[in-house]
Amino acid sequence: MATLVQDTPSSGKRAIAKEANRRAILDAARLVFARTGYDACSIRDIIRETDLAAGTFYNYFKSKEEVFETLASDSVTRFRPLLRAVRAETQDLESYIIGAYRAYFHFLAAENEDAIVAGTPHLALVGVRVDTPEMKAISDEIRQDIETILAQDASGSPDLHYVTAAAIGIAREMGDQMLSRRPIDADFAARFASQLLLKGLKSLMTGSGKSRQA
Repeated sequence: MATLVQDTPSSGKRAIAKEANRRAILDAARLVFARTGYDACSIRDIIRETDLAAGTFYNYFKSKEEVFETLASDSVTRFRPLLRAVRAETQDLESYIIGAYRAYFHFLAAENEDAIVAGTPHLALVGVRVDTPEMKAISDEIRQDIETILAQDASGSPDLHYVTAAAIGIAREMGDQMLSRRPIDADFAARFASQLLLKGLKSLMTGSGKSRQA
C-alpha cells in the first residue's frame, strides 16, 4: 500500500523554487531565441541569461528543442481561450475572421513585447508554432467554426482544409511583417488579413472558384 506523504513547508518552498527556476529558463530561452535565432543559440547561451548554474538546465529540460516546444505549446494554450471568446461573440463569417485575426495579432504583439523592447530580430521571435498537437487542435477548431458558419450558405462551401491552411498561413507571415514595423499596429494587420481572406472566399463561393479538383 502506498504511503501518503504530507506536504511540509520545506517541500512547498522547494516546489515554488523549482517552478521559478523552470520559468526563468523559459523566459531566458524566449529572449535568446529572439536575439540569436533558435538554430544559432545553445543551452549555454540560455543559462547565461539566468542566475542558475549550467547543470541546472537538465533538471528541467532534456534539450533546447524541448524548451522551444514548451514555449510554443504554452503560447497555443493561452491563445485558445481568446479564439473561443471570438467564437462565442460572433455568428457570421466576416465578424469571426476579423475577430480571430485581431485576437491573434494582439496576442502576438503582447507575447513578444519584451523581446521587441530589447531590440531583438523580429524574424526570430517565438510566436505560435504550427506543428504541435495544440496548434493542430486550434486548426481543427477554426475549420469547424468556419464550416458551421458556412453551413447555412446555399452557394456551397469551399475546401475548408485549404481555407484553414490559408488563414493560418496569412496570420504567420503577416505576423512577422507586423512585428518588424514601428509602431506595431495589430488592428491594421487584422483588417488587412481579413480583407485578403474574405475576398478570396467570396470569389470561391460566387465565381468559378466553386469548382474543386476531384
